Amino acid sequence: MTSTVENTDPIQLDDRFFADPDSLYRRLRAEAPVIRAIAPPGLVVWLVTRYADVRPALNDPRLAKSGIRVAELVERHATPELHRTEVASSLVEHMLNSDPPDHTRLRKLVNRAFTVRAIARMRPRITEIATGLADSMAAHGPVVDLLDEFAFPLPMTVICELLGVPQDRRDDFRTWSNTLLSRGEPEVRSAAARAMAQFLAELVAQKTAAPGDDMLSAIVAASEDGDSLSHIEVISMAFLLLVAGHETTVNLIGNGMLALLRRPDQLAALRADPSKIPGAVEEFLRFDGPVNLATMRHTTEPVEIGGVTIPKGEFVLVSLIGANRDPDRYERPDELDVTRDTSGHVAFGYGIHHCLGAPLARLEGEIAFRTLLERFPDLAPAAEPETLEWRESSLIHGLHRLPVRF
Repeated sequence: MTSTVENTDPIQLDDRFFADPDSLYRRLRAEAPVIRAIAPPGLVVWLVTRYADVRPALNDPRLAKSGIRVAELVERHATPELHRTEVASSLVEHMLNSDPPDHTRLRKLVNRAFTVRAIARMRPRITEIATGLADSMAAHGPVVDLLDEFAFPLPMTVICELLGVPQDRRDDFRTWSNTLLSRGEPEVRSAAARAMAQFLAELVAQKTAAPGDDMLSAIVAASEDGDSLSHIEVISMAFLLLVAGHETTVNLIGNGMLALLRRPDQLAALRADPSKIPGAVEEFLRFDGPVNLATMRHTTEPVEIGGVTIPKGEFVLVSLIGANRDPDRYERPDELDVTRDTSGHVAFGYGIHHCLGAPLARLEGEIAFRTLLERFPDLAPAAEPETLEWRESSLIHGLHRLPVRF
């Protein structure tokens, strides 16, 4: 039996939701696993929270990603409070906003660089970077912000080297990324989008004029060799790889370390047996993953999810955190257990849009936790839990700062 709840007043995703999304998801999974909601920046969407519904929804071709109809749908589903941000087309024509065959074409160009085998060859360099950051962190102690000193510069350095991006612009890029992916004033977000688009356009022009031995130069070359990529798609690809290439790991490290510091027994278990660290990284991803709601989808026809029929032309947000904390999928889901079987978690999505950089994020996470636990045996929180602030983003789930002492 199916139902349509289109006339139900949508719930509001407010400030409490950013800090503790699963408090809401626990209630929704039990009472209304598919429900209308008002999501930042002021759009009415359908929210899906149960694992049994989330996983198939992530791979349902009737839930499209293409931006062709998005402007029209935004007008239809906007609330009076909608905050409109002007984002250049050069930042949105990428894989996450495309469907086959365009998605297939775009992903094929970079797939080879992100295979497990290709990423494994990066282990020595990532270890070297992590060791250097730990040295710097030790020199700046005994109290530091773990995000500033370690969690951010590790993946940003790696992705900048992989793509051939000058290191001296990484702080600018972090500021733009944080601004774009969080709730804020439309003028500020639009300015960040313009600055990022200009920076990436200049970078692509440099790679065109003087290509190097890096991934972005290879992508530019592919666009010049045929019609595989347009100029705008090259810039969009650079944007996606840079943003996704650091945001996921920054918050995997931050959220995972916060969880460990709050559970001394789990921290002690990893110190006693570091071979458990790769499995622990999977549990960090499941327990408090870096992505809250997967990027926006829209229905191309009426779609039944969880017994509810969502009409054609509706926005759908699928909750990765909600699915990963579902008690019907994982026993004691609200407990951190670094020995848990986490198979099937959807922290990196599922289906054709499964995170391309998942092998890199996993490797960075493993090296990060191994380095931090070995180097800082007395690592402890340096701030009261109630003082920690979470980013105001429905996409990224992460802290602004994580003060630690050692």
